[in-house]
Parts: sequence; structure tokens; C-alpha cells
Amino acid sequence: MIRLRAVYLYLGFALLFTTLLTAQTEYKYSYVPKTVYENQLFPVTVIAIGEEPHANPSFTFDTSSNMSTIYKEPLIVRNGNDSFYTFYFQAETKDIKIPSLIINTKDAQLTLEPRNIRIKQLKKRKDFSHVLAADMKIKNSQVSNYDETNHIVTLTLEAFEANIEDMYLNDVQESNTENIKRDFAKVEAEFYVILPVETKKLKFTYFNTIKKQYVFLEVPVVVEDASVTAQSDLNPKEDNFEKLKKYTLMTLAGFFLLMFIFRRDFFYLVLAVIAIITLLTLYIPHKKICISQGAPLYILPTSTSTISCKIEEQLETALLGKREGYHKIEYKEGIIGWIKNENICNN
Repeated sequence: MIRLRAVYLYLGFALLFTTLLTAQTEYKYSYVPKTVYENQLFPVTVIAIGEEPHANPSFTFDTSSNMSTIYKEPLIVRNGNDSFYTFYFQAETKDIKIPSLIINTKDAQLTLEPRNIRIKQLKKRKDFSHVLAADMKIKNSQVSNYDETNHIVTLTLEAFEANIEDMYLNDVQESNTENIKRDFAKVEAEFYVILPVETKKLKFTYFNTIKKQYVFLEVPVVVEDASVTAQSDLNPKEDNFEKLKKYTLMTLAGFFLLMFIFRRDFFYLVLAVIAIITLLTLYIPHKKICISQGAPLYILPTSTSTISCKIEEQLETALLGKREGYHKIEYKEGIIGWIKNENICNN
């Protein structure tokens, strides 16, 4: 009887010990790259095996290291009883070491040892934009007159795992990246470049870290017709095409009105109204606004945008567009930019 009770007691302790082992979460690296390219932004992932659904561990990398994460908090992905915690780092130009990682849970504290990562050098290219990314694309582009001899090309970019802040182009007068918005791996930004008016195409490369090769991106450098982008002609001297377009709409409007009078068919009246509305939409004059003397003219409607020039004297000019906190204007012939609301005259 005593021997049987001892067996039950032993089995109970064994079951309890097994349960505690099962409940203990195991933390380890599930992904650390062995090599990365210089200046590359790359992920490091920790897996928590058998983690409780509402676990909230804290992660602290050794602060004595000169390597630090881009975000303080990791990207968390849960898959059943396993959780993945991804941190993002940016490489340098020489071999690096991921610092030791201290993990604190409600039950224990453990440390993951440092990891060494080797840096690979890229083959130099003249058309390289200095961006390395898992993917990058141009979502939108806009070309405007900058001054008498240059255009300004503005690109809206979307990329993943990209060092977009380092982007610049060789052999151009000026280029810069602004309005950068990051969401872990995804990043969006606006990039502008000043190009001579003779340039017909903007073409550059980025290095795709998945394909491990350079990828070309390009856009045509063609100034959009102001009558389309701003719904009126900025240039008072109309060209032959503008005249033809205007007279064609006027003729169609008159023709459809006459057809309505003679046929009494409301279909012709509808067509006449459409032609008249289109004519008014294209050629209605811009609203005028007053700009204060000394106001800075920004290249882009963002708080970090570069100033292209300053308004030499108070002037009244056409309002071409609005964005939160900014008004788009044409300062001088062919020079278009953005003015802050605070620089609009009170009168």
C-alpha cells in the first residue's frame, strides 16, 4: 500500500514537472542574416515558442553597443502558440555585431548572445541612387518649371526595408528626400531632383536585396500642361492647340443649342450643357491671392521642404492649388512652388 502511494506521488511530481517545462516559453533567434550589404536596412527576428496569448515580454539590447534598432518596439506577428518579434537595424560600412538581447518575462529573465554579421561591398555604379531595398517603386511623379534653365521632378516613392534617407543622385544640381513616413518595413517618401530643361528622362537604379541585383526606375521629364493640372491656362499667350480646343467647344455648344431649338430633343440640350461646363471649367480665371514680401517659396508642401527662393516684394498671383497649411502659386513665369498660409496677406 505504501509502495503504491509512493508510485502515485512520483507520477504526480513527474506530471507537474512536465507541465512546468511545457509552460516555459523558449526564446531564440529565428532569423539573423550572416551577411548584409553596406548601409542596408535589415530585419532580425526572435521567436517565442509556446508563448501565452497575453504574454508581454520586454526586450532590451545592450546599450553599450553602438548598434541600435530603428524602432524601440518590435514588429509582432503571432502564429498559434508561437510569436515572432522583428527588429530592424541599418548596416554600416564595416562588419557589425548585433548586441546581446535581454528578455524579461513575468517569470524569468534570459539573454540572447551577440551575433556577428559580415558586410559585403556593392559594385559602384554611376546611376545608383544609394538605396538598397527589398522592393521600391515610383507611385507618382510630377514635373514643374524650377527656373529658366531647370525643371524640378518630384517623385512619390514606396519601398520596403529601404534606407530611403540616404537617397541622392550623382551629377545633378540638387536632390533631397523629404516627408519620410515609416511603418516598420514599409516606407513612403517624396524625393525631388533639379534637372536641366534639356533632360527628357530621369533614370536611376536601386539595389534589390532580394534579387541581389540593380533594378532600374525611370520617369519621363515632361512638364504637365498647366491648363490640365490647374484647370486654366497659366500663360496668357495661348498656343494654337489651346485656341483650337476653345473654339471647338464653343462651336459644339452652339451647334447642340441650335439642334435643341429646331429638334426639341433634350438630348442635344444635355450635350450643349456638357460642352459649356467643360469650357467654363477649363478657362475660368484663377482665384487671386496676395503674398507677403520675403515669404519663402517651398519646393514641396512639407515642413522639411527646401526653400527654392524668397518673394522679393508683395505680389498678387493666381492660386493653383491647396494642401493642408500650404497654397500653390506661380511666383514668376515658370517658377512654381508652395507658400505657407501664414505668408498670405491679411488684406
